[in-house]
Amino acid sequence: MIVLLLTFALVSITSSPVSWHFAAADTDDGKVLVTLTAEVEEGWHMYATELPSDEGPLPTIFRFKESTDYTIAEQLNGPEPVEEFDNNFGVMVRHHSGTPKFTVVVEPTTKQPFTVEGEVEYMVCNDVTCLPPKVVPFSITIERDTR
Repeated sequence: MIVLLLTFALVSITSSPVSWHFAAADTDDGKVLVTLTAEVEEGWHMYATELPSDEGPLPTIFRFKESTDYTIAEQLNGPEPVEEFDNNFGVMVRHHSGTPKFTVVVEPTTKQPFTVEGEVEYMVCNDVTCLPPKVVPFSITIERDTR
């Protein structure tokens, strides 16, 4: 039986209208669902992981540190973004507002506790201005029942 220590890390970012929550939970098939949730303040939006062109804002990028303790079993999954013209950049963009939740499934390759580490890089704008990209590291410890 896998026992997970649910780790919730709220990262408050000074001068950013976005806060992040990171968590993990075991699945019925022995894998681990990692959840990365943004809370975007009203009036702001963050850009999607894939954008129509590279002529506008930077996309949101999730980077996972390589490890011998797990493999990525299912790639990053996220909500459907809103696609619209962005006056700040003068191009079509895709973005999220509210509380977008992203998930990735990892498959442990060890029976010992392990840590899923990485970072998310994102950019936010409102109708008037944009903030420079931010990088937020995350670390989620997965406890294993070694009995």
